[in-house]
Amino acid sequence: MKFKKAQTLEEIATLIAADYVGDSNFAITGINEIHVVEPGDIVFVDHPKYYDKALNSAATTILINKEVACPEGKSLLISDDPFRDFNKITKHFNPFISSKDSIAESAVIGEGTVIQPNVFIGNNAVIGKNCLIHPNVTIYDNTIIGDNVVIHANTVLGADAFYYKNRPEGFDQLISGGRVVLEDKVHLGASCTIDRGVTGDTTIGEGTKIDNQVHVGHDTVIGKKCLIASQTGIAGCVVIEDEVTLWGQVGTNSGITIGKGAVILGQTGVTKSVAGGKTYFGTPISESRDKLKELAHLKRLMKEEKKA
Repeated sequence: MKFKKAQTLEEIATLIAADYVGDSNFAITGINEIHVVEPGDIVFVDHPKYYDKALNSAATTILINKEVACPEGKSLLISDDPFRDFNKITKHFNPFISSKDSIAESAVIGEGTVIQPNVFIGNNAVIGKNCLIHPNVTIYDNTIIGDNVVIHANTVLGADAFYYKNRPEGFDQLISGGRVVLEDKVHLGASCTIDRGVTGDTTIGEGTKIDNQVHVGHDTVIGKKCLIASQTGIAGCVVIEDEVTLWGQVGTNSGITIGKGAVILGQTGVTKSVAGGKTYFGTPISESRDKLKELAHLKRLMKEEKKA
């Protein structure tokens, strides 16, 4: 998530009441999670296991719960609770704005686009040309939709990420400040849910077609010309490259990559990253021909046991 204008280290430190290490005028241009950070970003870390990863990332300001040696060319924000203070920054620069109308005045809707009854379109949403948005679709704030997109009834774009910190008093939500981006010619079936990024974008690439009742988690990037069948559940921070096919009831772990042109057969659990250009099946996942050989071998063993 980028700020509308650059902030100084001292300004952010004052906002969250934190100490800092570095030049008070050190420039900060946004906040992001570790997997999408860029120079100018703040990243937060609150566990020693991940200190090195955060300190050596592309982020140039690290919001951390211990004063450590500051890498050259970077700055530190020292907080007793980085998770809490990351939320403070998100709320300050991307506050929730309640809606008074079904279609926000700040929404932009392209020529030739048809909006059916009972659609909600939030603040600063942008919808391209010649789209068809069916009844009861909900499009949250800041969603970006390209041209020639079709979205069927009851689909929700931009709900919060499923991201919580377990505290003694209960689960504390990491506030979502990202967006959903649909590129041109995307089709979404009925009752799909596409969660927005925590700080970045959940993106569905040009020409991808998604069936009914599919869930796409936060910050996931789906490539071009993919086919995703019904009741598939895609976790957060997944990368699905171009021309991938996921058949019905596939489920994935978070943070994995599915390579270009891969085919994942129905009810497969994608528990790890897989290479493109192959067909996969089963849980744990393996190439379908190998899995079918295993099943055939087990069947033969069972027959031999019965004969014995």
